Amino acid sequence: MNKGIFIENVWRSNPIFMQVLGICSALAVTNLLTNTFTMTIGVTVTTGLSSLTVSIFKSLIPRRVRMIIQVLIISFYVIIVDLLLQTFFPDISKSLGPYVGLIITNCIIMGRAEACAISSPPGTALWDGLTAGFGYMAVLMCIAFFRELLGFGTLFGIRIIPAEIFLPWTIMVTPPSAFFLLGIIIWIVKPILKKQGVEV
Repeated sequence: MNKGIFIENVWRSNPIFMQVLGICSALAVTNLLTNTFTMTIGVTVTTGLSSLTVSIFKSLIPRRVRMIIQVLIISFYVIIVDLLLQTFFPDISKSLGPYVGLIITNCIIMGRAEACAISSPPGTALWDGLTAGFGYMAVLMCIAFFRELLGFGTLFGIRIIPAEIFLPWTIMVTPPSAFFLLGIIIWIVKPILKKQGVEV
């Protein structure tokens, strides 16, 4: 496992705060940590396995239709993730609704297929896809932590702030708060990266 790829995808070139990819999920599913964790695991697994599959079959994929083939591969894994959720976690699946299916449209997955998988050996492609997913997960879990804690007083559905002293921040339950928090994260992280010599 290449440590450089991990640091690059999780920190220096994080797909959320550096490339601003996959941010629709930040608005859609970050109101509860359980939903966010499930969604980000789905995206991570899909990104890793899609990159692995594209890498394995890259020599057989005609260049003119490679993006269509990549979408089909991504769709295959998203359908599996969706079916597994419906079977083993029906309540979470119902809570996420159509957003699991929309993993297909997540730019991070196609981006890793095009940037790495199409020109890398299978092991590297798999690790690249998984670490890109970890970077995505880290940012969304951070957003969900504050939204659930301040919006509901809970974490993973467990009450943290006693109900008798808790005054919910209604704005944290609404989707715009996700973009507000994402903006704060980018505002904090980019100067740190700049000091480390990363081009931002």
